Amino acid sequence: MVIHMLNQIPEIIRQKKPLIHSITNYVTANDCANLLLACGASPIMADSSEDAVEITAQCDALNINMGLLNREKLFAMIASGKQANTLHLPVILDPVGVTASTFRRDAAEILMKKIHFTAIKGNASEIWYLAKGSKIFSGVDTAFEIDEQNISPVVQMMKEFAYLKNTIVIMTGQIDLVSDAEKTYLIRNGHSMMKSVTGAGCMLSALTAACLAVSHSALQACATSVCMMGIAGEIAAERMTPQDGNASYRNYLIDAMFHINNDLLKEKANYEIFC
Repeated sequence: MVIHMLNQIPEIIRQKKPLIHSITNYVTANDCANLLLACGASPIMADSSEDAVEITAQCDALNINMGLLNREKLFAMIASGKQANTLHLPVILDPVGVTASTFRRDAAEILMKKIHFTAIKGNASEIWYLAKGSKIFSGVDTAFEIDEQNISPVVQMMKEFAYLKNTIVIMTGQIDLVSDAEKTYLIRNGHSMMKSVTGAGCMLSALTAACLAVSHSALQACATSVCMMGIAGEIAAERMTPQDGNASYRNYLIDAMFHINNDLLKEKANYEIFC
């Protein structure tokens, strides 16, 4: 059953203009900032221990992205996350490439021990490792896709992980899944061209932080964010001409986010609730 989201999150973001602190990676920092501006939020980025905590205290949500991780940045993440928890600000973790190295795996474990995350977002490989402590793939990308044959055990794993960490779990793929310990959204928005843009997942994490900053329901905020990003991906694909490539698509994606409002979300959101 496909139903529509009945919330006001896109327009609330534009009204409140939440300030989002992203400790993110240098490959995608510019795109994350521009996507936040496109959806109506305001970006700020600080990854030094000297000012990251002070910056976090002025913000409405914290986005922690493990891409291009180093020890100094890890210290800033921990300090900022603790500050956000103290101030009851939403915090999202994007464990980019957590299976790729021992340092990243250890860092993810430290972050989850020291910080309570409102949401954890990753691809199948990343979420599986965080939940199970074992790898099904290596590196940043994953060839694993959710389908009708494997969806039930994957959803069960996500619910158990969400319960254990008291968080919302977002798994991206051909079908995106958003789950707490009881309810899971299967979201079918998006386009295959999104895989051709480095940082589409990083942009989603930043957008999710903005949605969390203005919503009383973390689950609904996360599901809304995933739908918004997928809808932007679909609209961007519609603009593509034979002369366009992935650079044009990246720009069209951000342009599309600029125009998403409540009505467009209700019209195009394509999801179902999996029990």
